[in-house]
Amino acid sequence: MDLKEWFASRKKQREAEEVKLPLATDEYCALWTQCFQCRELLYTSQLRQNQHVCPKCQYHFRIGAMQRIEQLVDHGTFHELDAKLESADPLKFVDTDSYVKRQAEASRKSGLREAVITGEGEIVGEKACLGVMDFGHFGGSMGSVVGEKVARITEYATEKRLPLILVSSSGGARMQEGIFSLMQLAKTSSALKSFSDAGLLYISILSEPTYGGVTASFAMLGDIQIAEPGARIGFAGRRVIEQTIRQKLPADFQTAEYLLKHGQVDMVVERGKLKEKLAYLIRFHASGNAKPQAAPPRPKAATR
Repeated sequence: MDLKEWFASRKKQREAEEVKLPLATDEYCALWTQCFQCRELLYTSQLRQNQHVCPKCQYHFRIGAMQRIEQLVDHGTFHELDAKLESADPLKFVDTDSYVKRQAEASRKSGLREAVITGEGEIVGEKACLGVMDFGHFGGSMGSVVGEKVARITEYATEKRLPLILVSSSGGARMQEGIFSLMQLAKTSSALKSFSDAGLLYISILSEPTYGGVTASFAMLGDIQIAEPGARIGFAGRRVIEQTIRQKLPADFQTAEYLLKHGQVDMVVERGKLKEKLAYLIRFHASGNAKPQAAPPRPKAATR
């Protein structure tokens, strides 16, 4: 036996003698993710490869704004706008903690400055402006900066004459900013009215969950309303409505499929097909809005 073989045999012997300790809880949880719907244990790596859609029951997990942009926008084409805008504390709001501390904690957890990322990019080669909300930052709540960024990207799309895509995922208006938050409903709706008057395409994507002031403003104003399967969409929550009207609501109430059945959204599109669908709609709208070429001038009549 030569020296190389001897070292190889010793390595195998040591590996066989090693006692493999069980994974720590955090390591184990990093490997597996349990589906909220079918309760199946899924490999986290495989779930990521499947765009965070359960392969067993097709449950669509919530995803962050950056993950959404990676899924929808062609690699290397996204250019973020208004990235440094941050909320102030106009009301000096304090409950069990100050609003300033809550903002800092939300940013630490989400890695974002605010609950929406806006910018310009390409979707299968088609240029578009995007605004993508992140429920992981302050529950995706709409404060003054979220409304300002949505209004600015709408105005930018109007100026550049580009289609606009807004992806909503929000619990509603941000109570810590009071009336300043509610003002964003009018601001975003007004910007979208100017955008519509310019004859441009606005596609609204409703993801899990979309509620409150976001639903009452820009989320439901799209020329085309697209929802993800199973997404819950509404103004007030299910329990609030049931307690108010003292009636039991249907099991599928406020889901994307329920809204489609009652004509409140145009289509329900699976996450894996969403990018191609958006590119198709942008091309279709562009071809429909193409200006007809001027007819060639008629030849002058011959003179005798």
